Amino acid sequence: MLISVNRVGFSVKGSYLAAFFYLCTIPKWNRDGLKGTDRSTIQFTNFSANNLVRTWTYRLLQPFIILLGIFIASIIGYMVLEGYNFLDALYMTTITVTTAGFQEVRPLSTGGKIFTITLLIASWASFAFALTRITQFVTSGEIHKYFKIRRIMKEADKLHGHVIICGYGRNGQQASYTLKIHNVPFVVIEKDEARMEQLANDHNDLIFFTGDATEDWVLKKAGIDRAQALITALPDDADNVFIVLTARSINNNIRIISRASNHSSIQKLKKAGADNVIMPDRIGGIHMATLVSKPDVIEFIDFLSSEDGETIHIESVDYNHLPEAIKNKSLTEVMNWKKTGVNCIGIKNREGKFIINPPQDVIIGEGMKVIVLGTRQQINAMKGNLG
Repeated sequence: MLISVNRVGFSVKGSYLAAFFYLCTIPKWNRDGLKGTDRSTIQFTNFSANNLVRTWTYRLLQPFIILLGIFIASIIGYMVLEGYNFLDALYMTTITVTTAGFQEVRPLSTGGKIFTITLLIASWASFAFALTRITQFVTSGEIHKYFKIRRIMKEADKLHGHVIICGYGRNGQQASYTLKIHNVPFVVIEKDEARMEQLANDHNDLIFFTGDATEDWVLKKAGIDRAQALITALPDDADNVFIVLTARSINNNIRIISRASNHSSIQKLKKAGADNVIMPDRIGGIHMATLVSKPDVIEFIDFLSSEDGETIHIESVDYNHLPEAIKNKSLTEVMNWKKTGVNCIGIKNREGKFIINPPQDVIIGEGMKVIVLGTRQQINAMKGNLG
């Protein structure tokens, strides 16, 4: 469930100032990767799926376009050289190009014979070119890529309320794996073409684009204006800042989760517009240490979030989604209304603070959320009751 966050006082101008401040703190754009690079002039032509489809279509149709040109030129040639009318010129062109071998309309002049010989050679060359091009498309797998790109474009255009994952490294792959388990549609943006080709061969249903997510048009191509959330999992904090700024400027209501490699980047990414900032290394260290002090608790949480725990769900229910009959009622009345077996494990109050194991007489009012735990069937039944 998407939890919307009202960003008080947020402005695009303020975000760019925050990004400028952040970039000034990074030594020359991480010299190893961006030294001497002007980001505003970088072109990522391999991303444009439309251009790729147009290129492949042109390559496939090119020999037939040439053959059509020869056909038209032949008609004009016979009309000029032999004085044929249009129908006779069309007839001569057809029997020559197709090598049908019927009798000429009338004996050809010397110029007409030379023209016919040239026409035969050109038409045969065009047919051979067409056959070679089609064979090349089939044997090299390009025709498969052509239809695959068209399918990806159509599926991406249909998506609404999806998640965009920027960067398909270890963190991005794990995020997509979890989203897939929970049947949340997502699109992947990754600029490493070789990596995406390999993964695409293993996952035929993966919707992805190859390009740089720091570019506005790349995010727009992935449907940033229709997405419910964006996860940027790039290893470079500078790139994450640009993605956050771009996404927030295009869609102010989108939920943005960003990866951070350095602790000092957390506040800067939040100022740039990120709702949540995650440090994978920090979380991993805490997780391992807690497994020592509280192993059973962590194993239980891991079970809930793993594939084995797919049948167990934790869901948040917003006050606005509650029926009128139980709005501004006690937690007991809310949980007992058309009871489905889900259990309340906490609430989120108006100030955004979580209360674990809340008292049963607490009133669920405007701006609050109820956190419930249950099986998939129980959660679906609850959603059905809520409408």
